[in-house]
Amino acid sequence: MVQNDTGRMTSNQAWVLGLASLASFMMALDSLVVTTALGAIRRDLGASVETLEWTVNAYNMAFAVLLLTGAALGDRFGRRRTFVVGLAVFTVASAACASAPTIGVLIAARVLQGAGAALVLPLSLTLLSAAFPGRQRGRAMGLYLGITGLATFSGPFVGGVVTEGMAWQWIFWLNLPVGVLAIVLTTLRVAESTGPNGRFDLGGVVLVTLSAFGVVWGLVRGNAAGWTSPEVLGALVLGSGLVVAFVLWERRTSAPMLPMRFFRSRAFATANPANFCVFASLYGTLFFLAQYFQVVLGDGPLGAGLRLVPWTATLMICAPIAGRLADRYGERAFVVGGLALQTAGMGWVSVASGAGAGYAQLLPALVVGGVGLTMAMPAAQKAVVGAVRPAEVGQASGAFMMLRILGGVFGVAVAVAVFAGVGGYGSAQDFGAGFTAAMGAVSAFALVGLLVALGMPGRRRTAAAPAEPAANAPATLVPGPVSTAEGEGAG
Repeated sequence: MVQNDTGRMTSNQAWVLGLASLASFMMALDSLVVTTALGAIRRDLGASVETLEWTVNAYNMAFAVLLLTGAALGDRFGRRRTFVVGLAVFTVASAACASAPTIGVLIAARVLQGAGAALVLPLSLTLLSAAFPGRQRGRAMGLYLGITGLATFSGPFVGGVVTEGMAWQWIFWLNLPVGVLAIVLTTLRVAESTGPNGRFDLGGVVLVTLSAFGVVWGLVRGNAAGWTSPEVLGALVLGSGLVVAFVLWERRTSAPMLPMRFFRSRAFATANPANFCVFASLYGTLFFLAQYFQVVLGDGPLGAGLRLVPWTATLMICAPIAGRLADRYGERAFVVGGLALQTAGMGWVSVASGAGAGYAQLLPALVVGGVGLTMAMPAAQKAVVGAVRPAEVGQASGAFMMLRILGGVFGVAVAVAVFAGVGGYGSAQDFGAGFTAAMGAVSAFALVGLLVALGMPGRRRTAAAPAEPAANAPATLVPGPVSTAEGEGAG
């Protein structure tokens, strides 16, 4: 799957891009689509506030904990095969969610959904990165990220429309035909590929799964149980200790699932934490923004979703453009510039909302922040996958996706803690005060990411393109040209 002589996207590349984007859209949509259906779920299943929270967190926890494992399974047993298995697990779990008779069954099915998503999402990026050479990758990732980001931004809106128009169960039933179609087309149209190592790093899988579980559990439970409670402190300490154990294990094992030498690449070591901050800022904003429209401005779920549309549109319009320009001018300028706009935009929202501004006064700031996020995300992705050897894209993608989800969990946890410390849900005034403080926190996340991104390598020269493979080349996907900063120890 290499580019043709005209430089245009080939048919095989188009199929990979379309199917990877479709699958990523499904996984990202289900992380937030349930939020506007929580009221209906509570009434139908008799759920408490605590169990409702877990209908959201169960998916995200399983997703974050198993991301690196999903990438490792794909490298070992075949990326297309594992991708298809993940789609099947996700589709079956969606049916279980839709037919759940109790809240406990729904939560268990959401865990299974998250496990399927953890197999699919990192491999969607891996298949995409392997299908497009370096000089085409930014544009492809911009398109992929535009579609994925549309799901993330529009999840609450879609959930509100479906719940009001039909029933909350249809949020999950709609995944069935899409999932089956994606499975069939992936089997027919996407070539199989594997990673560089034939061995499965069982020790690494166990350590990274347990460490991620500890960290995510602590972040998710921090606000409910108390950040200084034995439960939360114990989970965070245990998770952090297992992270250290994982690093030591990966440095000594002969076939690591995440080679520690990746972090000798300046691009890999800086783009990953910068992107962590991007998603901390994004998810912290998204968690409160729709609620602000409802609690303070008096909109319903559908109206709040409609007010998010201009923000969503920036991702659809700007991400492909930013990805294409990053191919030409390098990733650092777009990550730094994008995070600067997000810092300014969310700082603007914080100040304006504190002064009692309406939607019209907030809209320009939201557009500025949205454009910033859409500049930063595809460029950060391109920097990470471009920092490793083509055969190791699966391992890099798993790390990137895991840190992205952890960033989202961290951003929500900290933003909620800041919100609760200043305001609350007692009145519109209380909520507004907490929202103002929370937006200041998400602006700070973006600023920290900006400072980290300044350490990324600058514009990179692209090496000459390799010769075209023979017509009977193996099924393993063939990468394109590698820039001079790619590979081990680059940067």
